[in-house]
Amino acid sequence: MDDAQLVARTRAGDPAAFEELVARHHAACLRYAAHLLGDRTEAEDVVQETWVRAYRSLDGYQERSQFRSWLFRILVNRCRTSFGRTRRWRAVPSGETPVVNDRAASVELQSQLGHALTGLDEPHREAFLLKFGEELSYDEIAHLTGVSVPALKMRVKRARDRVKEQWKELDSDGRG
Repeated sequence: MDDAQLVARTRAGDPAAFEELVARHHAACLRYAAHLLGDRTEAEDVVQETWVRAYRSLDGYQERSQFRSWLFRILVNRCRTSFGRTRRWRAVPSGETPVVNDRAASVELQSQLGHALTGLDEPHREAFLLKFGEELSYDEIAHLTGVSVPALKMRVKRARDRVKEQWKELDSDGRG
């Protein structure tokens, strides 16, 4: 069953259908929020708020957009609100693997990527994670963030360049 069918069943009162949507998308939401906010507990709270808002707003969901994109739009807004409360980005939580989903990735690689992501400001970190972490298209990211595709491409390029720069600095320090 696809997401649109599960949404329709949820609207019709089937709680198991919503549970299936959560099962499909929760891990990606939590991964994105944890990497963006740098705090696992805060990320869990933001993701919980996202699911509550999504459930309450299902009547506004239109099948012409993918459920995942619609959900991530809510998530991005919740993350922005959370950031507005804390006014600072934290390092990526230890034990989290930023962007790379390979469980065999070394702890050192995780640390280096976390450090590189920490060096990005909010708009660049957000664009970088949506593009490379969640593998969304520029059109999808533009829809989620309200930023034009050319501006997103520039943000992603600058973020990628900054991550590469951070990586080279780590290599030259003998940590890479």
